Amino acid sequence: MPADLKTVCVFCGCNRGVDRRYEQAANDVGRLLAEQEVGLVYGGGAVGLMGTVATAALAAGGTAVGILPHSIAAIEPPHDGLTELLLVDSMHERKAAMAERSDAFVVLPGGLGTLEEAFEAISWTQLGLQDKPTGFLNVAGFFDPLRTQLDRMVDERFVRQQHRDVVYFEENPGELLGRLRAFDPPNVHKWIDLEASG
Repeated sequence: MPADLKTVCVFCGCNRGVDRRYEQAANDVGRLLAEQEVGLVYGGGAVGLMGTVATAALAAGGTAVGILPHSIAAIEPPHDGLTELLLVDSMHERKAAMAERSDAFVVLPGGLGTLEEAFEAISWTQLGLQDKPTGFLNVAGFFDPLRTQLDRMVDERFVRQQHRDVVYFEENPGELLGRLRAFDPPNVHKWIDLEASG
């Protein structure tokens, strides 16, 4: 379990969203990571919640590593104050590098790309490809429908309760980081209904 978090990857939107609480949450997460001497790994952008979380971490004396594909960097400028900027050739390479450099994942409000990145990380842990937890910062109830959907997946026997239990939802950044530190990976295989397939 990652009791000593050294780096956390934050997935979030490259837009700010409508509710001002989203940006405040991104600022709080960046600052808290720096205060707890936890390095930030993120998508490398300078705008939206991405830019906010990195700027906050750096302003509080922390580190921020951005990982950005060349194709996106050409149209979406990277943050110019990063501790390190890693340019890669593809989105697949970006996600692999993010996972390799991180002990856990925090998800802030965002769009389709944010969810895609988050659920790939969750799936890799479910499959035993990594032992790294994922937590959603549920700002202003943004992820309430997603939490309900995960519970429905358990009820319908598509996801094991043990795997659902280690996808965390918290409203407070400090509590979320605490749960990530306490993560104990489930020792259970992904659900495969052998009776139905046999």
